[in-house]
Amino acid sequence: MANTIVTMEIPANPEKVWQLIGGFNSLPDWLPYIPSSELLEGGRVRSLANPDGDAIVERLVVFNDQERLYTYSIMRAPFPVSNYQSTIHVQEHSDRNKSIVEWSGSFTPVDVTDEEVIELFHGIYKDGLEALRQAFQVLTVL
Repeated sequence: MANTIVTMEIPANPEKVWQLIGGFNSLPDWLPYIPSSELLEGGRVRSLANPDGDAIVERLVVFNDQERLYTYSIMRAPFPVSNYQSTIHVQEHSDRNKSIVEWSGSFTPVDVTDEEVIELFHGIYKDGLEALRQAFQVLTVL
């Protein structure tokens, strides 16, 4: 099993960051790669669309509002992996006007090397958190 983790400082307090990203259906609000999301099965499953029109179906595994984290697994996606599980976690920063967001995942590569799939998801997580950081930098400037 392969895994990767990206951690980034965000220029907003944890409550504000969690308010934006903490909903299981909120990816289109901050992640440009995902233009739409639809909740299914009472909110436990989300069907996402990517820019290529491919469907990504994910199941909510753990949701902890107090800890500001959720974990999800992929049920169906155009990625060369199985056994995918990922967690997004908003953490306290020593500066109360900032937070630390950690996005981690573990997965089993299918017909690709560990390095290839680690690079894929590391890039997705890094680009996603960079978009999140930029969203809050724009809000700070306004």
